[in-house]
Amino acid sequence: MKFIELELYTKKFESELKFYSKTLGFKLLKQSDISFTVQIGWSKLTFKKSKKEYKYHYCFLIPANHLNKALDWMEKRTKVIDIEKGRKTQKFESWNADSFYFYDASGNVAEFIVRYDLKNDDKTDFDISKVLGINEMGMPTNDVRKINTQLENELGTKFWKGDFERFGTNGNQEGILLLPNYKVKEIWFPTTLKIKPQSFNAIIENNEKEYKIEYIEERLKIKMIANTSNRCTRL
Repeated sequence: MKFIELELYTKKFESELKFYSKTLGFKLLKQSDISFTVQIGWSKLTFKKSKKEYKYHYCFLIPANHLNKALDWMEKRTKVIDIEKGRKTQKFESWNADSFYFYDASGNVAEFIVRYDLKNDDKTDFDISKVLGINEMGMPTNDVRKINTQLENELGTKFWKGDFERFGTNGNQEGILLLPNYKVKEIWFPTTLKIKPQSFNAIIENNEKEYKIEYIEERLKIKMIANTSNRCTRL
C-alpha cells in the first residue's frame, strides 16, 4: 500500500506553502490561490485553503539508516518536538521503527519515521530528496472495527497492528492508515493535540490498483479508479 496523493485542508495556507516549499524545500509542482502541491518521494501532498481549522497527524518515511542525520537536518530548519527530558526520538519496539516529530505551519503533528524491516538504507548524506513518501495518515473514528472492515473489503488492505478498542492500524509498512478511537485515545502522541475526525482525500495504490478515498465527517468512501500502469493526477 502506498499513498500516491494526499489532500489536506489548512487555514494557514500561505504559511504552509512557505513551510513546505521554502523551509523544508520540497519541489513545488503546482500552485494557485486556493491550493498547492509538493512532491514528496513517491507521493504528492496537496493543501487546500480553508476558512475552517483542521488538525491532522501524518508521517513521512525516510531510509532506515537516516534517523539521526534527518534529525540533525530538521533541527536546522524547524523545531523538533521534545518527547521527554530532551529526548527527540521514539522507539516503537513492536513496529521495529524509530521516529521524531515536528509541527508544520498549521500546527499539524508531522513525523519522520524509519522502518528497519524495509531494509531501505541509503549510503549518501540526508537531504530532503531522501524522503521516500507519505507513510502514515491519521483517520480518527469512533468505530475502529467498522472502518477497518470497510478498508479490507473495498481497498483490499489488511489490519496491521493494534486493537479495535483504542488504536488500530490498516495497511503495511510502506503505507498505513492510523485508526485511533478518539473517544478512548484522546491526544496524538507526543503532543497535547486532541484527536478529532478531520476531512481529507487520498489516492492509494494497493495490489496494482489505485483507489480514491474520501473521509468526510467520519464517512469513508472508496472507489477504484485505475490500474497502476494508468496512473495520473486526479485530485
